[in-house]
Amino acid sequence: MDAKDLLKKVRKIEIKTRGLSNNIFAGEYHSAFKGRGMTFSEVREYQFGDDIRDIDWNVTARHNKPFVKVYEEERELTVMLLIDVSGSGDFGAEGRPKKEVMAEIAATLAFSSIQNNDKVGVIFFSDKVEKFIPPKKGRKHILLIIREIIDFKPTDRGTDIDSALVFLTNAIKKRATVFLLSDLIDGHDYRKSLTIANKKHDVAAIQVYDKRDATMPDVGLIRLRDMETGEDKWVDTSSSGVRKAYRKFWYERQQKAVATMTRCGVDMASVSTDEDYVKALLGLFRRRSLRLN
Repeated sequence: MDAKDLLKKVRKIEIKTRGLSNNIFAGEYHSAFKGRGMTFSEVREYQFGDDIRDIDWNVTARHNKPFVKVYEEERELTVMLLIDVSGSGDFGAEGRPKKEVMAEIAATLAFSSIQNNDKVGVIFFSDKVEKFIPPKKGRKHILLIIREIIDFKPTDRGTDIDSALVFLTNAIKKRATVFLLSDLIDGHDYRKSLTIANKKHDVAAIQVYDKRDATMPDVGLIRLRDMETGEDKWVDTSSSGVRKAYRKFWYERQQKAVATMTRCGVDMASVSTDEDYVKALLGLFRRRSLRLN
């Protein structure tokens, strides 16, 4: 993509996603994620109705009466976007390629973040960390991120969410709000690294998938290519047994991904490439708002 085409595409995405973030997401985003951005301020004597989880037991023991910790909301958060740039993101049978939808969602989240005066950073990953953009503020920085999201060319095509999460935990010292954007097609076990990352940070997962990931059409004998390994395989899609086995395989993989997020305490939204992602993101934000407020 030449510089002129890239600039046009950046501008088009900016207009669309900035409008969404200004008109729809900014308030929902702030409400959903402000609850974790709190810093300790002082202690005071316990009052009826205070949350017992805020009791400072050390101060309580010294004074022989209950004291609670008082927090104040941080004025800014650090937001990290973990973006899957593996080969499977090029797939888009039912709608746009997954990577294009992820790019728009990431841009919308980035603009929502700067409305809240937050810092935003990005980790692009395949089966390794491809690029790290440290978190900063400002529109200029956001536009740099969007240009990278649109035009980034990974060196590898596999997927390893575990390596991205380990890198995040080591690289970002301050507590951050983290959005993992991926189709979650990954054969590695990342439960341990996700649990550690979510204890240190506040992680939410946004799965972008194509409906053809879940079903195989009956079109006879076809050659299928694995977008990540490049391996070709001939498959007889006219066989109901083959189609049934594929559906079962996808369903079990999806259930495993959902179970992993649930077990690790990570909120998750799933977005199909042929559907509007606005509803899914608003649903994610509102579920978090109800849980945190």
